[in-house]
Amino acid sequence: MQRGIFQFEPPGEREKEKRVIAEVIVDIAHSDVDKIFDYACGEEVRAGMRVAVPFGRGKSTATGFVMRVKEKSDVPPEKLKEIYRVEDEIPAINGECLSLAEKISARYRCPMALSLRLFLPAEMRTGKVDKTYREFARLADELPPIGAGAKAQHALVAYLGERGEVPASELRALSASAAAALIKSGAVVLEKRRVMRKPYENVAYAAENHVLTPAQENAVRTVREVSKTVFLIHGVTGSGKTEIYLTLIAEALKEGKTAIFLVPEISLTPQMFSKLRGRFGTKVAILHSGLSAGERFDEWERLRLGEARIAVGARSAVFAPIENIGCIVIDEEHDGSYISESSPRYNTFDIAYLRARHNGCKLILGSATPSVDTYRRAEKGEFGLITLPDRINARPMPKVHIVDMRREVRRGNATPFSLALREKLKACLDGGNQAIVFLNRRGFAQTVMCRDCGNVVKCENCDVALTYHSDEDCLKCHYCGAKYRPLSACPVCGGTHIHYMGTGTQRVVGELKKLFPQARILRMDVDTTSGKEGHYKILKQFAERGADILVGTQMVAKGHDFPSVTLVGILDADMSLHFPDYRSGERTFQLITQVAGRSGRAGAEGEVVLQTYDPENYILRFAASYDYRGFYGHEIGMREAMMFPPFVKIVRVMVTGEDEKETLSALRTVYEKMQKIYTAHEEQFLFFNRMHAPIKRIQNKFRYQVLMRMAADGPLREVYAAAMEEKYKNVLVYVEENPSNLS
Repeated sequence: MQRGIFQFEPPGEREKEKRVIAEVIVDIAHSDVDKIFDYACGEEVRAGMRVAVPFGRGKSTATGFVMRVKEKSDVPPEKLKEIYRVEDEIPAINGECLSLAEKISARYRCPMALSLRLFLPAEMRTGKVDKTYREFARLADELPPIGAGAKAQHALVAYLGERGEVPASELRALSASAAAALIKSGAVVLEKRRVMRKPYENVAYAAENHVLTPAQENAVRTVREVSKTVFLIHGVTGSGKTEIYLTLIAEALKEGKTAIFLVPEISLTPQMFSKLRGRFGTKVAILHSGLSAGERFDEWERLRLGEARIAVGARSAVFAPIENIGCIVIDEEHDGSYISESSPRYNTFDIAYLRARHNGCKLILGSATPSVDTYRRAEKGEFGLITLPDRINARPMPKVHIVDMRREVRRGNATPFSLALREKLKACLDGGNQAIVFLNRRGFAQTVMCRDCGNVVKCENCDVALTYHSDEDCLKCHYCGAKYRPLSACPVCGGTHIHYMGTGTQRVVGELKKLFPQARILRMDVDTTSGKEGHYKILKQFAERGADILVGTQMVAKGHDFPSVTLVGILDADMSLHFPDYRSGERTFQLITQVAGRSGRAGAEGEVVLQTYDPENYILRFAASYDYRGFYGHEIGMREAMMFPPFVKIVRVMVTGEDEKETLSALRTVYEKMQKIYTAHEEQFLFFNRMHAPIKRIQNKFRYQVLMRMAADGPLREVYAAAMEEKYKNVLVYVEENPSNLS
């Protein structure tokens, strides 16, 4: 990264230059320095630029963000320090994003430095990424004479004459000596230029002509003509929501505006990137954590410079450095990944809504299974509601067969597959079609237990059971990543009767290979998708018929369109029903509906085999009939009766630290502060208590919580203020609203 764009001279050498004052936030995320500092500077400095400033004792230097530039300061002139240098040619953070950062800081009670960092690639802050330059060769406007015998030089001149310009390395590869001679004589001119790195260069895309169906046209017209800011498109899987998004983005671009397109999973980003590139070409830039540092920086800069006008990516793309936004899309809006689990703990919808209001544009939420809260707001008229009840090609939704696994056990079937699923898998493969087998649990065996004493082997750093991974032959913690050797004896009693319980995706693949030795099987989970293109390579191989069966976790459930998939098998469908979370039913319904929707999207009719030990459960019955309205009616009634969100707020103050005594001491202080708020507003609280977190220790840190259920208009700001007003040396305290994961 080029640093020090403007280097300032000492004051005495620029007395005639007009001086202004920059209000600077220092890039240090600590409450003691979370305030504006005034620095003297020249008129080159503008709001949003990053600057190097003297800070602290001696000659210490820090990076800061210029929030505003003004004429005067309340600080006496003799005490004003000078900005050392400016790091950017143009402001790194635009005016809208500066304002948004202030709102995020106020809303989530976090230091301004943390809010501002959201708008920059991390490597840009640390200076660990450089712009890339490449040397290009072209013919001079007037060629000097070249000897008749210099055949290699004549060949290179002809080569350049055909192509106009090529990388100098390419020219030298053809003939280094001839290239050197042409450069020396002036026949070939070299020019060094900035080159942008291009992520997913190998992603295939093609421009397609699309004709909207009447339902899609009506949806686009409704968004365009109805005055609401937010619209929910509730459409079954395969109903054509994506084409509505693309049409609305195209209209925004025609008006000279920009757009943001958010997807919940990195695995979906290449697919959506391909569709957008096919429609809009190089106007599309991709932003997500799976890119290399250089790629992420270059894509961010293309957006900042206006070379790209559409930002597509996961959650963090909502902070894209674009202006004059004409459309924001949040696809699969119900997904929990849109809520950040690190400070600031923002909800992506909240940020997108602020940007939509600032730009006067539409915010489009799309899902086949909207969150209960979102659907309620749409039903009440706060959001516009557009319903697409049918698939785009008029194909029926796949038929769901519920299989009672209790009967399978009584029959002596100890495999993960029911007889019905085995038979339908065989028919699917014999018919030349593809299948997806879904199990939301990776690894080989979920727990390792000693049959002699009942001890379940747990991670040394986390209060969770270890999972056995057969391909690495190790026990692994899915919270901290620690690995352990497989056990030959119990560490508690010394017993040797070690039992591997539960089934993960690795075991499923092994069992399928035994049942169908000729079938080509792919596995898609966290363990198989490392690297920038890990997701893309697996999905591409499956889409190109390079495999017959795709086994995966929730990564395979969302948004993918495989025309040849006619069967989906769902294993342990009720697994997520029994989590200690009021949203466990909602999440189960969403996951089953989403993964079932991968089947039968093209010509052949699709089928789904749903295996469960609780076949009468109302959630599974609603999911099997794709009855969202029935599910929603039951769920919202239950939540109102039991007083759970969206009728109240669940607020959790988490206290974590490596030393249990220090953590408990901080918990007592936090609890006393919360108790004062509770006492003052007792009528607004339904529940208030302190306790261990359900998982007592993660990554060697003890976890305690103060858990509250309060009225929707309860004293949330007071909770934030009280929780964050005191800092603890070795203990982290933070607040979560309606946390996406209560464990």
